[in-house]
Amino acid sequence: MIKLKTPEEIECMRRSGGILRDCLLFLEERVKPGMTTKRLDELAYEYITRHDCKPSFLGYGGFPGTICASIDEVVVHGFPSERRLKEGEILSIDCGLIFKGWQADAARTVAIGETSEEKLKLIEVTRQSFFEGVKQFKEGGRLGDISNAIQTYCESRGYGVVRSMVGHGIGREMHEDPSVPNYGRAGHGVRLERGLVLAIEPMINLGTWETVGTGWDCLTKDKKPSAHYENTVALTSRGAEILTL
Repeated sequence: MIKLKTPEEIECMRRSGGILRDCLLFLEERVKPGMTTKRLDELAYEYITRHDCKPSFLGYGGFPGTICASIDEVVVHGFPSERRLKEGEILSIDCGLIFKGWQADAARTVAIGETSEEKLKLIEVTRQSFFEGVKQFKEGGRLGDISNAIQTYCESRGYGVVRSMVGHGIGREMHEDPSVPNYGRAGHGVRLERGLVLAIEPMINLGTWETVGTGWDCLTKDKKPSAHYENTVALTSRGAEILTL
């Protein structure tokens, strides 16, 4: 069941979103070659708890970290570990937090040191595809309008759009209805209404859209890099508002 939010509830989510936005900026500024993803996870935990929030991911379904730290061909759900980041890799940082009972969820993909133009372009196309989707997040539209805009933008540029993982509604729970695929048909799906809050999160591959993995693992089938960009977005009287940017 879809849970529409009141303006007062969206204001609460705006506060949680602002803290998460700043947390991700804090982490991005500290990413460098040689750093372990475990250390990055520790920094995220310290930041979130220092701001009177709780990590959403830690312990969720048994997940062991505050962030998902996904390197190169890992699409999502990478476990923080003692593995050190290497020059030329790309790292997707997915993070969620709870502030006074309200969730926020967002992700960024960053380059580690000097990185190839091919990977940098993948990061930028993934980021821009999110904004193409948000343009379609408006009252009276359909969920498929968002999905189709993301898919069309990426596939027209030769990238693969992941099918095995999708975005979602968000509020007091991290995952609420509806599911938000990054592929689909315009004019189809649930009606977009004021008060709807979504975590829109393109996961885009340099090669095939196909993925492999069991359990938490989700990797590109062809082992080519993947990028992830996500924000929590609310549909208000002013249109689509990005709460984590």
